[in-house]
Amino acid sequence: MIGALLTVGGAPALAQTAVPAAWQNDLAPIAASDWNADLAAHLLERAGFGGTPEEIQALAQLTPAQAVARLVRFQGTDAGKLPPFDESGIHDAGLEPFPPSRPAVTDLAKAKGEALGIKVKASGNRRLQPIVDEFFYWLRASALETNRVAYWWANRMLTSPRPLEEKMALFWHGHFASNEAKVRDYRKLLGELELFQKQGTGNFRDLTVAVAQSPGMLSFLDAGVNVKGASNENFAREIMELFTMGVGHYTEKDIREAARAFTGWNYVDLKFVVNQDQHDDGEKTFLGRTGRFDGVDVIDIIMQQPATADYIAGKIYRYFVRQDLSPELQKQLGAVLRQHKYEIAALLETIFLSRDFYSPASVGTRIQSPVELAVSTYKKLGLKSIPGVPDFNLVTGGLGQQLFAPPTVAGWAQGQAWITPGLLLERANFARDVLFPNISFLPPDRYTGGGEVRRVAERIREGMDISTATKDEAKTGDVAESNKNADRDEEFNTRYGSFRGSQLAIERVKAIPRDTAQVNLSRMVIRADLRNTTQVVDYFIHRFMRVPPGDEARQKLIAFLDKDLGTTDITVAQTYMEQSLRLVLHLIMSQPEYQLG
Repeated sequence: MIGALLTVGGAPALAQTAVPAAWQNDLAPIAASDWNADLAAHLLERAGFGGTPEEIQALAQLTPAQAVARLVRFQGTDAGKLPPFDESGIHDAGLEPFPPSRPAVTDLAKAKGEALGIKVKASGNRRLQPIVDEFFYWLRASALETNRVAYWWANRMLTSPRPLEEKMALFWHGHFASNEAKVRDYRKLLGELELFQKQGTGNFRDLTVAVAQSPGMLSFLDAGVNVKGASNENFAREIMELFTMGVGHYTEKDIREAARAFTGWNYVDLKFVVNQDQHDDGEKTFLGRTGRFDGVDVIDIIMQQPATADYIAGKIYRYFVRQDLSPELQKQLGAVLRQHKYEIAALLETIFLSRDFYSPASVGTRIQSPVELAVSTYKKLGLKSIPGVPDFNLVTGGLGQQLFAPPTVAGWAQGQAWITPGLLLERANFARDVLFPNISFLPPDRYTGGGEVRRVAERIREGMDISTATKDEAKTGDVAESNKNADRDEEFNTRYGSFRGSQLAIERVKAIPRDTAQVNLSRMVIRADLRNTTQVVDYFIHRFMRVPPGDEARQKLIAFLDKDLGTTDITVAQTYMEQSLRLVLHLIMSQPEYQLG
């Protein structure tokens, strides 16, 4: 159960809000008389990324209906001042359509005399080198710019007055999953993100159509090879299995017929197109319906299936409430979604107002994802921006959830999949890196590239020519000398292209700011009028944890702070307590309960 903050003579203390266990599985709305700061904190934790004491108190002063309307309907909030993504301007004319591989780009250059907007040199050594350099440049530049998009998005999660807008975007990013490694174009991923932000709480049918027609998803699921007479089933299978109905509600024939309906769907650069000459306009039988269906028709038929509303409502519930969902409750939630014609906001209002949402079975039982953990930590510290040290993408990626890099089309696993003994240690290390920044940190967006790229760079700095700098270390003697001689007349050098492409990308992609977290725990303690170490520990537990540790752990935290400060009196320790406060907060953030939200 969430700990509620009580003030006794200026001393914060932990108490429990008594909520009936019978509220579990009850979708009836809670009464205004049930509402308090404890429940408001829980709502902010789930419908956003947590809150500061001031944000929690502001929400607690509203009625439950007003609080939920502010979060779900954005009433009284304006996100217009949030800055748009600041693009580096790295996409060159001629890059589209971007070839699938280095051999593909050099074959194209040989066949047509140019590729990627660059002409083949008429004569001389390495005639195709500028084209190969450009190919590797875009691979690296897009990846670096995608990391910048992730930082921009994380800052929106932290600072937006509409936190649910970003929380839903994070949900849809894992639901309609695509990744940079396959798409290889930050612009397409940014377009999908902006779609999730704009329509994330809107109509699910409309969102599904928009995603299905987005260049990012079309690229990720190989729409370009889905043509009349040779349909590719990837897109059709995933839209039913993962995006709408779930396994068991369609047949293999339904997949084949749906694939035919989606033939010809493609994109040109950032624009959705239907290539009519590649579209199968013949009659199809899908989920018991027959007609000359196209992709939108297929999506509309899917929306008419009872399984679709049940599946989506259940997945949203598990994301916001708890993994344990009874079939009966899932059907009730599906009925709500169908009744409101797939309007997601109506479902969210039902969930966030329900007794079930605030029941003991739901509160403090959800393991935070790595992105949620990082953003909520910064939020509770009162920060106004995501620090550049530690690197947000490296931290969340190391914990299993790097933005724009879901491992499969199924997105990320949730719940206990986020936690192993090793990952629990890494979560504690993240907290330490925030409170005690690494002074030897090297920005990964500036010092980058694989080992091979670094070796080439080091050799060129030593004065070696390209042939020597890029030769295969495994080859020695006559073989290496033969390769070196042949290299003088080669059309391109792939290793040099990888090096030069990375070099060009770092030149052109804007750097991520590398500030550290501006944390002042001493000021936080003084402003809260805390007078002794017990009050400090209780305040930190309440501010940073939704589930307090056991009393034995709490007593150990107090004893640690007593010993490190050399006193229990905060007024005595005011001039030197910052280090000790950071140490005890790191211990609090290392508690298993800190992972729960």
